[in-house]
Amino acid sequence: MSDDEFEGSPKTWPPLGLPTGSIRALLTLIVLAVVATKLIYGRPLESIWIETLLIALAHYFTSRRFVNLSPELLARLEAEGAIERERHPLYLPKNSIRTLIIGTFVGLTVYLYREQRLFTPEAIALLSMVFAYLLGAIFRGTFNFFRRSRSRPAGGSFGDVIALVVLISILVIAVPEVLGAGDFISTGLERIALGLTLFYFGSR
Repeated sequence: MSDDEFEGSPKTWPPLGLPTGSIRALLTLIVLAVVATKLIYGRPLESIWIETLLIALAHYFTSRRFVNLSPELLARLEAEGAIERERHPLYLPKNSIRTLIIGTFVGLTVYLYREQRLFTPEAIALLSMVFAYLLGAIFRGTFNFFRRSRSRPAGGSFGDVIALVVLISILVIAVPEVLGAGDFISTGLERIALGLTLFYFGSR
């Protein structure tokens, strides 16, 4: 069998022959649909669905290819076969899935607010954590865009400050929990600390 037969083929065949990331996108959208439906109709929302959605979002938003190369160099490397040619999940335009996910959460927030159900425990538990992570992801994209436009790499002092603040905030609630004194930690402080933690994961 000639090697030319596989010329231009991907080095690894993606699941079901779909573009890389398609199955992750479908799984994320399915879980998102279940969670959104439960919130809209006021059905009980088990914590396992929230946890699964957060894990799916975290993996989906951080598992795509990130190559800081110029478009010309990236195209040349793909043409030479040095890196695989990237196809967007489900054959949709770039960032379509991300836009759909963020749009769903924005729409869900507006709907729950108009129905005066935005501040229910289930809605707060989900939306505060999700938006904290997504805000971190948006911050990362914005920061990287401006950093690439600079002639020199940005210094690490700003990142150090953020890391220090997040570490201190999580320790404030983690130490009492480990020592069995978690009842003394207010729910608001706990949500702020965990929200900052998710923001940090989204921003990296």
